[in-house]
Amino acid sequence: MVALQRIVDRPLREFRATFTRNQCFLLHKFFHPKYYDTCLRSAASYIIINKAVEVPPGKAVLVVEQPFEAYLKIVRHFRPFEPATKMISDSAVIGQGTYLYPGVFVGHHVTIGQNCLIHPNVTILEHCIIGDNVIIQAGTVIGSDAFYYNNKKDREVWYRKMESCGRVVIEDYVEIGAGCTIDRGVSHDTRIGKGSKLDNMIHIGHDTVTGKNCLFAAQVGIAGAVEIGNGVILWGQVGVSKTLSIGDNAVVMAKSGVPSSLEGGKAYLGIPAEDAGQKKREFVWVKRIPELWKKVMS
Repeated sequence: MVALQRIVDRPLREFRATFTRNQCFLLHKFFHPKYYDTCLRSAASYIIINKAVEVPPGKAVLVVEQPFEAYLKIVRHFRPFEPATKMISDSAVIGQGTYLYPGVFVGHHVTIGQNCLIHPNVTILEHCIIGDNVIIQAGTVIGSDAFYYNNKKDREVWYRKMESCGRVVIEDYVEIGAGCTIDRGVSHDTRIGKGSKLDNMIHIGHDTVTGKNCLFAAQVGIAGAVEIGNGVILWGQVGVSKTLSIGDNAVVMAKSGVPSSLEGGKAYLGIPAEDAGQKKREFVWVKRIPELWKKVMS
């Protein structure tokens, strides 16, 4: 029980994220056994697993038949549902100089720093943390549940919700546009780095961590457990797939799709996103295809 208490004190980092950063993660039964050794050798402090193993030094291992069910019990114990009875919870802490427009909802155990401006109809759900000098435009939701499900086709309802025990942490001097949604972590924090600026209609998935001074244009969509470095720019309608990383100062041009990790310090374009210079040269050749075809046929 002591180990389980410490799991929540130091939020879980889900298994499919980068091992070097993890403090804790969950090993589900539906993961392939080939990952067991990797899990045990990782930086995780607490592991839920469905087979007896030799416990490495400094780790706590909980062996259960159904790791997913055990995880849900832990989350429900330490993060029980608390009904809201008013628009701003009595347990919320709001800093000096912060102004909340009418219609703002602030959930239980939320912390909002100093000199923030929270526009109408913003929702900040339980346990989320907002830093100092943050601006959040109208209609944005901070801390919605992760889009994350346990999938088994041997039962009538295939998808079972994996409940979220993480938070959203918005660091100082961040600006978030209207109509954005930022999901809380499943087992870790979703974090927006200091000084980052988000345009309207952006979605950021669970457990994603962005660096400092990032710039995301409208309709960017980022899936879960993504690590984005400092100074990254994502232009409009860029889509980023799950569990990958984008290096510092990378620039991804509008409407590009990112299916795998990208090195920092480069510009990318296209679906899939590739080196922008190379991609532009390809576009030139594509335009020349009709002319080349006429020459071949003549």
